[in-house]
Amino acid sequence: MNKAQLVEAIADKMGGRQQAADAVDHVLDAIVRAVVSGDRVSVTGFGSFEKVDRPARYARNPQTGERVRVKKTSVPRFRAGQGFKDLVSGSKKLPKGGEVSVKKAPKGSLTGGASATVKKAAAKKATTAKKAAAKKAMPAKKATTAAAKKTTAAAKKATTAAAAKKTVAKKTAPAKKATAKKAPAKKTTARKTTAAKKTAAKK
Repeated sequence: MNKAQLVEAIADKMGGRQQAADAVDHVLDAIVRAVVSGDRVSVTGFGSFEKVDRPARYARNPQTGERVRVKKTSVPRFRAGQGFKDLVSGSKKLPKGGEVSVKKAPKGSLTGGASATVKKAAAKKATTAKKAAAKKAMPAKKATTAAAKKTTAAAKKATTAAAAKKTVAKKTAPAKKATAKKAPAKKTTARKTTAAKKTAAKK
């Protein structure tokens, strides 16, 4: 069966030949793109498509028998699922009418598709990148908070020192005033002594 025959086989079920051809093209394109990018396409019960790397090796040319060096390469590989194997081996019989149900897909597995898994992977990468950036920013935040604490402590010390100087200045100012007031008393005593000396001289 070639591609055209495959399209004809499913044309009635897809509602027309063009719809069937588009469906086949889209399925094959999605499988090829996924395998080329290194992803594994697994269809439950049918099989899986994957990319396999082959190392460099030596092979023999079947016509000449000459030993030839083969470069390393990547090749696609298909592994049949157990349900497919059972149908091919004959341990399970194909149903006469309707579609071959190798194995029903689990609930929720058909919602979203490959684009949803790609979006989930991208979201996971974004969250891990955000976490890493937050971890890198944490030491910088700690340093800034420590510097802020140091500056506030220095400011508090400066204010307390200024307040202490003001209180000392206030306490010393009244004492100076009191000593200044006592000075006139000395002058009065000096006046009294001079007056007493004058009266004694007169006598």
